Amino acid sequence: MDRDRLTFFVSTARGLADLLADELRALGVESVRPAAAGVAFRGPLEQAYRACLWSRTASRVLLTLGHLDGGSPDALYQGLLALPWEEHLSPDGTLAVDVDGASEVFRHTRFAAQRVKDGVVDRLRSVHGRRPSVRFEHPDLRLRLHLDGAAATLSLDLSGEPLHRRGYRLDGVEAPLRENLAAGILLRAGWPAIAAAGGALLDPMCGSGTLPIEAALIAGDRAPGLRREHWGFTGWLGHRPAMWRRLLDEAEQRAAAGSHRLPPILGFDQDRRAVQAARANVERAGVDERLRFETRTLEELSAPRDTTPGLVLVNPPYGHRLGEPAALPSLYRLLGERLRTTFADWQAAVFTADATLAAALSLRPRRTHVLWNGPIECRLLRFAPAAPPGPSRETTPRAPLPEPSPGASMLANRLRKNLAALGRWARRTGVTCYRIYDQDLPEYAAAVDLYSGARVALHVQEYAAPASVDPRAATVHLRELLDALARVTGVAPGEIHLKVRQRQRGRAQYTRLGAQGRAMEVREGECRFLVNLTDYLDTGLFLDHRETRRVIAELASGARFLNLFAYTGTATVCAARGGASASDSVDLSRTYLEWARRNLDLNGVTGPEHQLIQADCIGWLEEQAAARQREPGYGLIFLDPPTFSNSKRMAQVLDVQRDHVRLIRLAAALLAPAGTLLFSTNRHGFRLDREALADLDPQDLTRRTIPRDFERRPQVHQCWRLTRGK
Repeated sequence: MDRDRLTFFVSTARGLADLLADELRALGVESVRPAAAGVAFRGPLEQAYRACLWSRTASRVLLTLGHLDGGSPDALYQGLLALPWEEHLSPDGTLAVDVDGASEVFRHTRFAAQRVKDGVVDRLRSVHGRRPSVRFEHPDLRLRLHLDGAAATLSLDLSGEPLHRRGYRLDGVEAPLRENLAAGILLRAGWPAIAAAGGALLDPMCGSGTLPIEAALIAGDRAPGLRREHWGFTGWLGHRPAMWRRLLDEAEQRAAAGSHRLPPILGFDQDRRAVQAARANVERAGVDERLRFETRTLEELSAPRDTTPGLVLVNPPYGHRLGEPAALPSLYRLLGERLRTTFADWQAAVFTADATLAAALSLRPRRTHVLWNGPIECRLLRFAPAAPPGPSRETTPRAPLPEPSPGASMLANRLRKNLAALGRWARRTGVTCYRIYDQDLPEYAAAVDLYSGARVALHVQEYAAPASVDPRAATVHLRELLDALARVTGVAPGEIHLKVRQRQRGRAQYTRLGAQGRAMEVREGECRFLVNLTDYLDTGLFLDHRETRRVIAELASGARFLNLFAYTGTATVCAARGGASASDSVDLSRTYLEWARRNLDLNGVTGPEHQLIQADCIGWLEEQAAARQREPGYGLIFLDPPTFSNSKRMAQVLDVQRDHVRLIRLAAALLAPAGTLLFSTNRHGFRLDREALADLDPQDLTRRTIPRDFERRPQVHQCWRLTRGK
């Protein structure tokens, strides 16, 4: 290996690759090649060490060890066996293997990781007569295999653990920003130039202090990796300790000199615990010279005296992890008012994922940057001093508009008509939770569900408007919808819960939005369910599956029931109430299995015959098949997988269109003779491969399982009954 011409890849969050490339060039890297997920370059090991120590936006620094044939498990193993592992790892050392990417051959990432481990240890055993062991936490060598079809790239993870873990943040509050994203926000907002000119920084909603601390690291020329205690290269045989020590000494000298150049940096938060955590974090970061944190509400916000106007930077809640979305516009309006009046001489930047809330600032951004907070697409809005007012989009119910527009009048009439017709149907059939509106008028793009229990509430899901729709018009239409709902239904504004529904990937619809935890008990026939209208995009009860659950109850008598991707266990409750002799409910999420347990307890479904199993459903099915645990088998199986999932906790990527035949076959293998499998999916445009499943005699139950209140949207799901022969 030529130590002076090594190949590296530095990964980063989406939206930060250009900043990372600039950082690497500033560190002396010349052959920079930006890519979607990071930056590749060739150079000596010292440049990679500098990237580990100094990059503020990087996630990992990977040293490429080889490009291998991933066309088969044996080809991969042979390629690994040929690499000189004795140059990288002692036989008494430890290793760990991470796998990412996608491959038809290695559908199970743990299997791919096992083959990598086998190749390494078998090579070292042949050379030394003994082999290293596996250790997942802080191994001497952490390897990463990236799969791209039949191609495989093997790298040494020099960072060891993600570089955003600087080592200073031990105490956090809800929904903290990752440190490298916070640094990227500061760089985008122009903080280095503002700090160099002596301008102050103020974060009025600082949480555990990540933005102020990263601002101090930048302004004080302090390497973000200076306080980290573990690196992925320290146990690597190619590590050069003297070189690394020299770089650390240089970084210490720069930090000591830079500490005297820190401008005032302030963080405010109304949560006293957050302020305490911020103070502890800043002390661990070693940049507490000019940082000040105070407990202060947004109403109390004012410009600090005796400071040079600089940058107000704020990451307010935007409904994806904190707060109830319908309650946030007033906060944004207050923030916008403070920025316009109190901070007219300052530059400002607001980081948010919600365009509706951003419009409530009533400020016109001079520049907008797209960044990603994990899977959430966000915007960094930058405002010049004394920014002029712009259009405001509000999302909370207000007093009725004085003169409803013709469209609003049509909307109110449609709501009255729907309520009258569906209300009669619901009373006649005993339905207490149902859809009363679903984009009946295209300009009012939302779905509205009514939940009736101890109280009556509305769950409003606004469909994200396409880019072609004027945001101001969408704001007006949403306001008119919320106003019409309050007037026509009589539901109190505080019981109208608004969410924004966008195109979801996998189980993203289950992502927690808040933490109010206000459960509501509702009834469906003889069953009782707990729903949550505030904390998640979905409520815990899929209303379009009402008739599907009825079919399950009809088929369950005397059967052993299996519920795959069980979610909150509502199908299991219906099967048990329908007379199922036993049940197994499988889901990867502990949160939803606990919710399922509460639903089962609420309906008196208890005892060891009703099991909740936390597992990746695909891996669990494969294990059952491998163990040949087919008898006595399940008399009824309900299979309702997500349309797509690449959850890090799942062993493999799931695409329901691509994988449904294999998934159905795995499940059907567990059926008892003459047993029934119900398969359902809500993927639009899904096509069942009838030919591949002909022996299971698939029968289309879609029309039967679309409820009355979803007839206007018959594509909401598809459902089939498949039967294993005797």
